[in-house]
Amino acid sequence: MKRILLLVTGICLACIGFTQDDVKSLQETGRGFMRSGDYDNAIIVFTRALQKDNKNLELQKDLVMSYYLKRDYTQALKGAEALIDRDDADVISFQIAGNVYKALEEVKECDRMYKKALKKFPKSGPLYSEYGELLWAAKDYSAIQQWEKGIQVDPAYSGNYYNAALYYFYTKDKVWSLIYGEIFVNMESLSPRGAAMKQTLLQAYKEKLFADPDIMKGEEKNKSEFAKAFLQGIGKQSALTSKGITAETLTMIRSRFILDWYATNATKYPFRLFDYQRQLLQEGMFEAYNQWLFGSVENLAAYDTWTKAHADQYEAFANFQKNRVFRMPAGQYYQTNGSN
Repeated sequence: MKRILLLVTGICLACIGFTQDDVKSLQETGRGFMRSGDYDNAIIVFTRALQKDNKNLELQKDLVMSYYLKRDYTQALKGAEALIDRDDADVISFQIAGNVYKALEEVKECDRMYKKALKKFPKSGPLYSEYGELLWAAKDYSAIQQWEKGIQVDPAYSGNYYNAALYYFYTKDKVWSLIYGEIFVNMESLSPRGAAMKQTLLQAYKEKLFADPDIMKGEEKNKSEFAKAFLQGIGKQSALTSKGITAETLTMIRSRFILDWYATNATKYPFRLFDYQRQLLQEGMFEAYNQWLFGSVENLAAYDTWTKAHADQYEAFANFQKNRVFRMPAGQYYQTNGSN
């Protein structure tokens, strides 16, 4: 009898293993169709796979994404609603649903969905970023509160820095478009958005930070002591702006700022971005970093000339940059004007 039970158990386990392998194979086939843009075949394959494993969350997400990419939003919506009703729905499930609601311009439903998602995942940077984008598209400027909250609770996620930097660039704020913009560029140094942010940074230094000789003008109501300390430190170097705002002068201004910051404020306000700048300064790569950050968008021909004339510095920084990942740690959030 025991032998029979063991034999039956072995056969059942083999069948389960075969089914799981079969489902995994179908999923890979379906994803291959998705990558090639053949969404109809992807839908067929994912549907067959779900018949074998109808509780598989990853398969359900793949199927909804296939409908979404095919622009069959009616079917995508049905799948998305079922997806986010699952007890095991993850962050990506809600992101997929958000894409579907946005495609259908179902703003109120999408708003409710993001609130539900953030109640379940209150530390998800991607959800704060996308919810803010929904609000921004509806001209609801409380979007910045979502992006700030995302930065506060999930500082390693880049999207909120990007959105917040652009928001502050179009306000009177002098600090956070610079801080968040530079953090974002370091997080996404190779992306098209990273390249575009470099241009925004250079403009911000020219048009916002140093537009008025009195750098503290209008900062009386600024509640962030970190922001005030930043402006005061930068203000000490304002005499250097008489030569104009260029990659060269910004290198000098920012070098002196970092030295002053670590003599006066670093203990009170530890900050990863400034630690990184100080590291580059100590290792003789800060000029190359500033050329990469500002020179490449200020004047590409001049930047190419600089890289050739300073080949060793450029190569050292390029190699260093390839072998590190920049991330902001928790506990270094100092913005008080935009957060909720």
